[in-house]
Amino acid sequence: MEIKYWSDIACPFCYIAANRIKKALKEVNENVELELKSFQLDPGAPKETEESYMNHFTHGNDALVDQAKQQMEYIANMAHEDGLEMDINSVVPTNTMDAHRLIKLAHDTYSYDVEEKLINRLYKVYFVDGTSIADRKILSEAATEAGMKVDDINKVLDTDKYQDEVLSDLTEARQLGVQGAPFFVINNKYAISGAQPYSVFVNALKQIQSEEV
Repeated sequence: MEIKYWSDIACPFCYIAANRIKKALKEVNENVELELKSFQLDPGAPKETEESYMNHFTHGNDALVDQAKQQMEYIANMAHEDGLEMDINSVVPTNTMDAHRLIKLAHDTYSYDVEEKLINRLYKVYFVDGTSIADRKILSEAATEAGMKVDDINKVLDTDKYQDEVLSDLTEARQLGVQGAPFFVINNKYAISGAQPYSVFVNALKQIQSEEV
């Protein structure tokens, strides 16, 4: 079974859905290396900001604050029910391009285990630590914790290396009609969109297994 999925580190539903499908794969006894394809919810987001996540969430519209609080609480509860850490109120809404470029580096140069450790660490930077995913020091620390070499990290962050690959993923998503993330494509044939309930992932995988025999 082959699975690629479009995901953004700044997307809480991507964080939740990736966790769900990985658990579902274990339940149906499929050993699959997921291929993360870059997606940016807000490609124009700044690298530095003092904006709160609430203001980012409401686009500065105070009339939406109460609704946003409910939505943010709902998202956080979804994560917590799945055993994921999330401090959504502390999120720093900055650009994820450099994070995606480091994921590309991990995919090309390191093992799948290192890539997965990096992705998981980056999600925690964004949704748990309350630090900037665009901050070079934070990114470097996350990548080294995942097992990547400082020289390799600097060669990416000092240049625009892998930017074209990230943009290519975004173009591919548009060509496929992908409107948002997460978006999973299985065996280049089946699609699952959004942070579906865990049971949906399990049942879909079982159905695909039966059809692909």
